[in-house]
Amino acid sequence: MTKVLIATVKPFAKAAVDQIKITLDKAGYESEFFEKYASQDDLIEAVADADAMIVRSDKITEEVIAAAKKLKIVVRAGAGFDNVNLEAASANDVVVMNTPGQNSNAVAELALGMMVFQARNHFNGTSGSELKGKKLGIQAYGNVGRLVANIAKGFGMEIYAYDPFIARETMEAEKVNVCETVEELYSVSDYLSLHIPANDKTKKSINYDLLSKMKDGAVLVNTARKEVIDEDGLAKIMEEKTNFKYVSDIAPGNRLALEEKFEGRVFFTPKKMGAQTAEANINAGIAAAKQIIAYLEKGVATFKVN
Repeated sequence: MTKVLIATVKPFAKAAVDQIKITLDKAGYESEFFEKYASQDDLIEAVADADAMIVRSDKITEEVIAAAKKLKIVVRAGAGFDNVNLEAASANDVVVMNTPGQNSNAVAELALGMMVFQARNHFNGTSGSELKGKKLGIQAYGNVGRLVANIAKGFGMEIYAYDPFIARETMEAEKVNVCETVEELYSVSDYLSLHIPANDKTKKSINYDLLSKMKDGAVLVNTARKEVIDEDGLAKIMEEKTNFKYVSDIAPGNRLALEEKFEGRVFFTPKKMGAQTAEANINAGIAAAKQIIAYLEKGVATFKVN
């Protein structure tokens, strides 16, 4: 029997677990939920007899893949896949997929929620400001960026976006002001929402030079990846721009220093919260299970990323 290992340090919600199991059971597959494991060594041991894997933010390293002699496919339940060693997977004929779009609404709602939270001074009882009439910049107008724009329009925000991979006509048709350069986007925005992946081109790309283009009272919102931020550059900007603010659901390495020096101007969630809704859990989990079945039964590899 084909075995699917659902390896999740951060477990799926119970409703998602139930639906994943039902989906795999109907296909005649065995499902094993390996949750809250203590170490990578435990994961390496658990993958030995797995034909397929569903993971969340779990680290699928070269060692994990080497230990999984029967492994044919890994599906990351979510959009980002930088936690999977793609080179090692390809070298071992393991297909890697993601589930784009399944978590998008949850991330978009979180981004707007964090903007409101910061605009209202973390709900500390003091007078804040409103989002209406503010300029919102969106870096990367994909699944999440488009939803952020749609929700923000309901707040009465003016939407700007930069994405070299999306046609200008597409964005303009959705009442979005298109920026020609990323520098233009940063200079015009009162709020800037990040939705770029972490890769060789984007890591530390949000640096001092780029952040220096922003207004002193601007708010940078990061629901993407912490690796895209140059943390030294961020700290320097916050020193220079005394009303610049940064909120993120991915705590930076210099979190404690930022919180100590810039109280009220930074906020970080206790853990990555973008996909932490029951709906996103269910959507991404079921999508991952269905993609495994489609690939193993019919060779469908629509969302292959390696």
